[in-house]
Amino acid sequence: MENINESFTKYTRSNLDAMLKKDYATAVKNPEFKKLVNTLKIKENVAYKYTSKLERTVCELNNCSNCKSLHTCQNKVEGTVYYPTIKDEKLEFNYVACKYKKKDIKQKEEIKSKFFEMPYHIKMAKMSNIEINSTRAKIIKWINKFYDDFKSGKQTKGLYLSGSFGSGKTYILSALLNELSKLNYSCIIVYYPELLRSIKESFNSDDYNERINEIKKCDLLLLDDIGAETTTPWNRDEILGTILQYRMDNKKATFFTSNLNIKELENHFITSNKDEEVIKAHLDKDYLKKKSDVISEKKMEKELATSLDRETKEEKKEKQEEKEEAIEIPIETKETQEQTDAVAVDSLFNKFS
Repeated sequence: MENINESFTKYTRSNLDAMLKKDYATAVKNPEFKKLVNTLKIKENVAYKYTSKLERTVCELNNCSNCKSLHTCQNKVEGTVYYPTIKDEKLEFNYVACKYKKKDIKQKEEIKSKFFEMPYHIKMAKMSNIEINSTRAKIIKWINKFYDDFKSGKQTKGLYLSGSFGSGKTYILSALLNELSKLNYSCIIVYYPELLRSIKESFNSDDYNERINEIKKCDLLLLDDIGAETTTPWNRDEILGTILQYRMDNKKATFFTSNLNIKELENHFITSNKDEEVIKAHLDKDYLKKKSDVISEKKMEKELATSLDRETKEEKKEKQEEKEEAIEIPIETKETQEQTDAVAVDSLFNKFS
C-alpha cells in the first residue's frame, strides 16, 4: 500500500508541476507579466510556482495605472496592490498601500476629531476641498475669521447653519473642526438624532456619564442635523439643555447644522401647548441666537443668510431699504461682492491648501 501511495503522490506532483509550467509558459507571453518577473529578478524555476499570484499582481498594477482616486479602486483590497517580495528563494505576497491609500492614512493621522455616527467623507472633510461658489462666500469669510480668532485665543461664537438637505452644511463645518483638530484642539462631531438614541440605551451605564461629559467639555462641538430628532422633554431639557448650559457657562463654541431655520426649530422644541413648554423652547432658541451666529437659506435659493448678532445699525438700515426679509447679512453690490468672494477664496486656499 505504501508503494502505491508513494507512486500516486509522485504522479500527482509530476502532473501538477507540468500544469504549473504550462500555465507559466502561457503567462510569460504577456509583456507585463514578463516585465514583472524581470523586475523581481526571480528565476523561472521559482516564478512558475506563483503564476496565478503574479497574474493577480499584474492585473492590480494595471488597475492602479488607470485609477484616479481611492474610491474608484478596483483591486480586491481597496487602496492596495498584492505585491511580492523575495525571501529565501521564495516569494512572499503582501498588500502594499498605493499612493492614494498612503495619503488617506496620513490624513487620518492628522485629523484628530472624534466622530459619532458620521460617514467617511465627513471624517475626511478638508477646507481645501470645499467647492466655492458665490452663495458660500460669506460662510467662507466667517470660517476664516473664526479659525484665526479661535487659534489666537479670542472668545468666539459657534455657528447655526441651516439649509436644505444636501447643501453641504455638515461638510463645511466638519472641515473647519477637522482643521482645528490638527492643532490639537479637542473636536467632536456627532449626528444628533443617533446620539440621543445611543444615550437613551446607555442611560443606566457608565457610558452615559462618560459620553455626556466628553461632549460637554470638548473645545469645539458640532451637533449635526438638530431638529431631525423626535423632541421629548427629556432629550430637550436633560440632554440638550445640560450640554448647552455647560458649554455656555464655560464659553465653549458650539456648532449646529439643521434643515430648520431658528423659528422652525423653536416650534420643533415645543412638545405641548403649556406655557412652561413654550418658555423652555424659547430658552433653547435664545441660546442659539446668543451663543452662535446664524446662517440660513432664503426661499431655498441661497445656501446662506444671516448673522443675528453682528448686524450694525447701518446694515439694518440697508436691509430695511432693500426689503430683504430673510437676509440678515446686507447684500453688497455685484462688484463689491465679486471682490469679497475673490478674497475669501484666496484666503481659504492659501491657508488650508
